[in-house]
Amino acid sequence: QEHLVESGGGLVQPGGSLRLSCVVSRRLFSVRANTVAWHRQVPGQERELVAMITSDGRTNYADSVKGRFTISRDTAENTVYLQMDGLRPEDTAVYYCNTRPPLKWGWGQGTQVTVSS
Repeated sequence: QEHLVESGGGLVQPGGSLRLSCVVSRRLFSVRANTVAWHRQVPGQERELVAMITSDGRTNYADSVKGRFTISRDTAENTVYLQMDGLRPEDTAVYYCNTRPPLKWGWGQGTQVTVSS
């Protein structure tokens, strides 16, 4: 069965932390063999690239999250994580993971992150 499930979002106060998970079935793709990215989207705006990790483990981040977010992966679990620290209200969005470029299969349902006091 093919699946991609994002989780770990929630409501957090400014300055708080969350850890997002992206669990992927190996039948869909291997996180070891692909570049995987986290994106986020606010209603009415385009989806924005947040962070990515390449097949050889190199990472890259949007300027807006550098030094606050960390992308990582567990190849045994075929899971990609996004550790988000120092959260700000402007980080509020639905967060999605996908390969880069995105799969023809489509996108998962995402996980909502809300940063508010």
